[in-house]
Amino acid sequence: MSAQPIRLALIGAGIFARTAHLPALLALPDRFTIAAVCSRRRSSAEALAAEIPHPVEVCDDLDALLARDDIEAVDLVLPIPILPDLIAAALRAGKHVISEKPATPDVATGQHLLDLYAQHLDQVWMVAENWRYEPAVVQAARVVQMGEIGRPLVCHWAIHSDMTPDNPYYATAWRHAEGFPGGFLLDGGVHHIAALRLILGEIDTVSAISARNRPDLPPVDTLSAILHFENGAIGTHLVSYAAPAPWDSALHIVGDQGALRLHRGTLEVTRAGRTDVIDLPDTSGIQLELAAFAAAVRDRQPHANTPHEGVQDVAAIEALMRAAESGERISPARVTVP
Repeated sequence: MSAQPIRLALIGAGIFARTAHLPALLALPDRFTIAAVCSRRRSSAEALAAEIPHPVEVCDDLDALLARDDIEAVDLVLPIPILPDLIAAALRAGKHVISEKPATPDVATGQHLLDLYAQHLDQVWMVAENWRYEPAVVQAARVVQMGEIGRPLVCHWAIHSDMTPDNPYYATAWRHAEGFPGGFLLDGGVHHIAALRLILGEIDTVSAISARNRPDLPPVDTLSAILHFENGAIGTHLVSYAAPAPWDSALHIVGDQGALRLHRGTLEVTRAGRTDVIDLPDTSGIQLELAAFAAAVRDRQPHANTPHEGVQDVAAIEALMRAAESGERISPARVTVP
């Protein structure tokens, strides 16, 4: 890889920019130089810039920032409703882009952005879906794809994530907007879908039931789904943000020759009556995806988080929401690459 770090602007100064993206960028000083921090609220940008151990420009004028020739790439850590317009603006300005997930709020918007990106293929656009780089998820995908548990037959995944006012993400107003498709189920659900698609392949059809158990978590806070994968595997996926539970949220996959159990930091693989616990590096998926972004920008290396994959994750969530509303079995839209 080139020794010249990428001059990058960090756009967005909220919770995830501060607690996740900034530490990961600072851990890669040979890959990135944070040249600017931009936020609609200058005070937020100034607070974030103060945590960077070198001088960095602070701005609140995104158009002026995108017009600068010395900014090669942007890291967009912004609310989903405003993300598509800024992705488009950054691509039109000739910048490489890494943008937070979900890729877009809906498939139609995502397809429009993919059509635009087809005109800018000399640039890199990566969707920051860190679960595709989480070591345990990546290793689980290898185990399945190498046939170590035989042909996958069933999976089940139950996630209980109580979203209370104590959670720093609870207070973000856009996550509570009635018009936001899926609410927390989209915001968090694309992580789960990304992991399932990486490990088990494409989802063929879904059926689902949803519920809103708490008025402060619109439009729905709980989903119970049945998934049918193109490889023939079937599975259940239950996720709720309405109440806590004392159990872990491991993903279980059973094949005709073995089984695996996945936590984000641990992978257990059972074959012939023996269970092996696979030790995995304690490396942030966010840091790993940013390193992959740098390799894509500098050396045109392929990466796992293409915008096509990101929009296809959204398509699966959109199908689940439609299935829950209609009571029908739904096939996720197939996103096309122009």
